[in-house]
Amino acid sequence: MPELLARAEYLPAAQQARADLVLLHGWAGSSECWRPLLAALRRWANVTLIDWRPGADLADVVAEVLAVAPASAVYVGWSLGGQLATAVASRAPQRVAGLVTVASNPRFLAEGSWPGVAAAQLAGFQAGLAADAGGTLRRFSALQSRGCAAERALARQLVAQSRGWDAVALTAGLQWLAELDTRSLLPALACPQQHLLAEADALVPGAVHEALCGWLAGVAEASVSVIPGAGHALPCAAPGALAEALYRFAVDTAAVCEAAEAAPAAPVSKQAIALSFSRAAPRYDSVAALQRDVGERLLTSIVNESKGSITLLDLGCGTGYFHPALLERYPGAAYVGLDLAQGMLSWARDRHTEHAVWVAGDAEALPLASGSVDVIFSSLAFQWCYRPDLLFAELGRVLAPGGRCFFSSLGPATLQELRQSWAAADGSQHVNDFLPPETLQAAADITAGVRLTLRSERIVLRYNKATELLHELKTLGAHNMNSKRPAGLTGRQRLAEMVQAYEAWREPAGLPATYDVIYGHLEKL
Repeated sequence: MPELLARAEYLPAAQQARADLVLLHGWAGSSECWRPLLAALRRWANVTLIDWRPGADLADVVAEVLAVAPASAVYVGWSLGGQLATAVASRAPQRVAGLVTVASNPRFLAEGSWPGVAAAQLAGFQAGLAADAGGTLRRFSALQSRGCAAERALARQLVAQSRGWDAVALTAGLQWLAELDTRSLLPALACPQQHLLAEADALVPGAVHEALCGWLAGVAEASVSVIPGAGHALPCAAPGALAEALYRFAVDTAAVCEAAEAAPAAPVSKQAIALSFSRAAPRYDSVAALQRDVGERLLTSIVNESKGSITLLDLGCGTGYFHPALLERYPGAAYVGLDLAQGMLSWARDRHTEHAVWVAGDAEALPLASGSVDVIFSSLAFQWCYRPDLLFAELGRVLAPGGRCFFSSLGPATLQELRQSWAAADGSQHVNDFLPPETLQAAADITAGVRLTLRSERIVLRYNKATELLHELKTLGAHNMNSKRPAGLTGRQRLAEMVQAYEAWREPAGLPATYDVIYGHLEKL
């Protein structure tokens, strides 16, 4: 009997977790098929991606899936994964809060009046697999992508996802497609269920919609619907429509985790951060002396131990200032610049037109594949991440084994003079809060498979006037964005009182502004 595999990747919700989702791919696929949905799903759900392989015994595979899955979750299965998810819901009803099948036929092979793939077509795939596995996978991928936008590119993507399958698993999977019949399980399920079909599916006939509606006519908590304008590869080709359907299913059923604790509110919203730095992009580099200094200190501390070509992520790339220096340090690297602020990315893209890919994304929910990055460089971006548990989970997820992340951030003593001067003027918050190194270290310590080392230093800048510092912070986009900041404009009197209080800090070289800089080195073990 071949070895069975079921490996899980857990992605916590970036905001309040209203449900847990388990996502199961189809034949010759991988959990990468779900990657386009993750940014939308993780706004409201904890997500478990499971890479599984079929074996001779369905019960064994069900047991392996349950062994790596949460205690209770909504199971979502695409294609053959839909039949597997149905089997899980039948075998362990106490573990399944809801079932969603995606472009899946409970009886893949046509039988009697039940619509499906013709026996001769499936037999052709089985014979082709034995004679030419690569060609068969390409033909199957072409059928999956038929009816979708950019069919050829999508087909190539699906073929790439099949590379982890060996001949034994591929053969067993086709045998499952020929033999599995989960129709009888559906009416007996205790959980709510939804079956999502694709309008232009070349593998699941449109007649399955009517057949399923008739089959489940007496089941109160079952629904069948069709997503228009999409082919079989729904997760890859129509991620927005599919994510929206999953959200509606979760919030409309008992699958919602009503008792789930809300994630602690961040003192600064991601939207405010993105908007502020987007506006600042045209003038950012003109005043970013400290940011350049810290980034260059971080860069000089890095020893290039990489061999061969690597993927390099500049996380929080801003205007792309360090793009040339990073490529000089890592010649031949595939450079990816990622930032939360679209304005920064536009500025970077216009000025660095070669050897770069620019991506919008959040460090706490990276839109990148697991194990896809060898080196991460991030200078003065992590101070805007207030969920270090999510941050380090994401860094650990996207780093390849042996990969490293070099970063700098700001600690709570940053701008302590300005903070205390404002406190003397009024009781409102005028300076952004940043996390201490102890909090970062604790979050990394509970993240499996990574090791973090930290060091700190204080950098003091000097100004002739306090208002020069305020102007610089505003130009950088790093002005006060805290949700507790006072509403409206600060009055002249309060500003004058702050400026007067700041004078108490004056030294012969000018007014000091302290930056509490944290340097980190994260290793993927």
